[in-house]
Amino acid sequence: MSDHLSKAEEFEKKAEKKLSGWGLFGSKYDDAADLFDKAANSFKLAKSWDKAGATYLKLASCHLKLESKHEAAQAHVDAAHCYKKTNINEAVSCLDRAVNLFCDIGRLSMAARYLKEIAELYEAEQNIEQALVYYEKSADFFQNEEVTTTANQCKQKVAQFAAQLEQYQKSIEIYEDIARQSLNNNLLKYGVKGHLLNAGICELCKGDVVAITNALERYQELDPTFSGTREYRLLADISASIDEEDVGRFTDVVKEFDSMTPLDSWKTTLLLRVKEKLKAKELEEDDLT
Repeated sequence: MSDHLSKAEEFEKKAEKKLSGWGLFGSKYDDAADLFDKAANSFKLAKSWDKAGATYLKLASCHLKLESKHEAAQAHVDAAHCYKKTNINEAVSCLDRAVNLFCDIGRLSMAARYLKEIAELYEAEQNIEQALVYYEKSADFFQNEEVTTTANQCKQKVAQFAAQLEQYQKSIEIYEDIARQSLNNNLLKYGVKGHLLNAGICELCKGDVVAITNALERYQELDPTFSGTREYRLLADISASIDEEDVGRFTDVVKEFDSMTPLDSWKTTLLLRVKEKLKAKELEEDDLT
C-alpha cells in the first residue's frame, strides 16, 4: 500500500514539474496529463480516495487546456467515483461538471446517465428533495434521447418522491401518463393496474371523494379491464370508507388486500396518511355530537 502511495506522489511531482517547466504548449499538458493519470491510478491502488479524486481533477484541467472536453468530462467522472467513497458533496459537484461538459459536446446520453447517478447518490443519502430534482432532469434527457424505458424509470422515482413530499398532483400525472404509454406496449400492459393503483392512492391522499370517483371513472375509460381488478376494488372500497367516514372498514379493506398482495412501504406510508386524516375527521364528528 505504501509502495503505491510513494509511486503516486512521485508521478504527481513529475506532473507538476512538467506544468511549471518550459516546453511546447501542447506537449507539456499532454505529458502532465499522462503522469497525473498514472498518479491517480496509484492513489486508487493505495485506497487514498481523496488524493485520487483531487489528482483526477488536475488531469481534467490538463485536458481542458488541450481542449479535449470529452476526456475532461471523463476525468471528472473518475474523480467523482473516488470521492463517492469519502465525500458525497464533492462527488456530486464533479458529476455536475461532467454533465455540463458532456452537454457542451452534444453527448446528451452520457449527461443523462450521470444526472441519474447524481440522483442515486442523493437517494442513498435520503435527500429526496434533491433526488427528485435530478431524477426529473435525467428523465427529460433520456426522453429527448428516446430512451423511453430509462426515462420512465426515472419518472417513477420522481412520482415516488413527489408523493412522499405531499406533491400528490405531480405524482398522479406521472403515473397516469406512464399507464397510458404502457397500454400500447404488450410487454408493459401487465404493469398498468399497478401505475393506476399508485395514482389512485395519491388521489386518496388528497382526500377529495369527488376527485377519487372521477379518477376511477377515468381509469376505467383508459383501461376497460381495470374495473375487474383487485386494485380497482381496493381504491373503490377505500373511497367508500372515506365517504362513510368508517375507519374500521378502511382497515379491513386494506388488511384484506395486503394479505393477498403485500403492500410495499411506499403504499403503506401513504395509506397510513389517509387513515390518519380519516381518524381525525371521525374524532371531529364525535366532538360535534
